[in-house]
Amino acid sequence: MTALVWLLIPLFAAIGAGIWGSWVSRDRTIGDIAELNGYARFRDAMEKAPSGTAPAGSDAVV
Repeated sequence: MTALVWLLIPLFAAIGAGIWGSWVSRDRTIGDIAELNGYARFRDAMEKAPSGTAPAGSDAVV
């Protein structure tokens, strides 16, 4: 019985390694595309923002 337990340890290690390997090699390009689109929208908004005006209620001197 103890020999069976000792043989199960490498089996569980191999299963864990397979799960970890599939997690590491997953496709993560969708998140990059969404972040790049968000950055492009941010740049467009900053280009359209009026320059030289302070937001309402701020104490900034322009």
